[in-house]
Amino acid sequence: MTKSNNTSELLKKVRKIEIKTRGLSNQIFSGEYHSAFKGRGMAFSEVREYQHGDEIRTIDWNVTARFNHPYVKVFEEEREMTVMLLVDISGSKEFGTQLKSKSELTTEICAVLAFSAIQNNDKVGVIFFSDTIEKFIPPKKGKSHILMIIRDLLEFEPTSKGTAIALAVKYLTNVIKRRSTAFLISDFVDDKNFEEPLKIANKKHDLIALHIYDKAEEELPNLGLVPFLDAETSKIKWINSSDKAIRQEYKIESLKRKAKLKNIFQKSGVDNTEIRTDENYVKPLMNLFKRRG
Repeated sequence: MTKSNNTSELLKKVRKIEIKTRGLSNQIFSGEYHSAFKGRGMAFSEVREYQHGDEIRTIDWNVTARFNHPYVKVFEEEREMTVMLLVDISGSKEFGTQLKSKSELTTEICAVLAFSAIQNNDKVGVIFFSDTIEKFIPPKKGKSHILMIIRDLLEFEPTSKGTAIALAVKYLTNVIKRRSTAFLISDFVDDKNFEEPLKIANKKHDLIALHIYDKAEEELPNLGLVPFLDAETSKIKWINSSDKAIRQEYKIESLKRKAKLKNIFQKSGVDNTEIRTDENYVKPLMNLFKRRG
């Protein structure tokens, strides 16, 4: 395939994702997003004459003394926010036995969040990570910026296959100085401890974890002898999936991993939701937004 063919194929893909996710963010998400993610707080807007029912604490005593008549300060909610997407692009992202791989699902979710953000006049930035920081896209506004992000989500090739959640979260804390709303999107296949960095990042930012997973990570299908490729170490081992005991053990291990992850989120105070590759992501996202709103 020539480079121009590659480019036009990529643009087609970007366009397809744009049409789908922009529609979703217009019709479903933007209102919910607005109430779920408030601005940075209250900003001083103007001074006006005191009216019956105004709170005493809003009186501006300097202006009141100058005009010998009570005046109050009016505050407005500061709306503009920075939204950061922390996207896990490690080896395990390609895994998927259902309709979508984790990376396809991640791309769509990121696009929906990004379009919802720019409709709200928020800036969007991205941190791509594996077990290293692969790429940082500084927060900006505008549709062309979002399309560039979608293009990167579709075609960016990581240099490394591992996962380091702690590293990504520390990087966020270091590079984004003002408070942001940060979505950490990963399958959380990471055996290193990341509870403390999550806690620290969540104090500075509003951190939300989106746990992407595939059905086959929970239940091993009965398919006889199957090769298992560890996407992050590239090693293959054979497992007899017809053995009921092995399937049971697999399920128990999966439940343990999930419980451990839930516990980490709880202890670090990080809001979170689970999204499965074979399920519609609209529902879990809407539930998350509503819960926060």
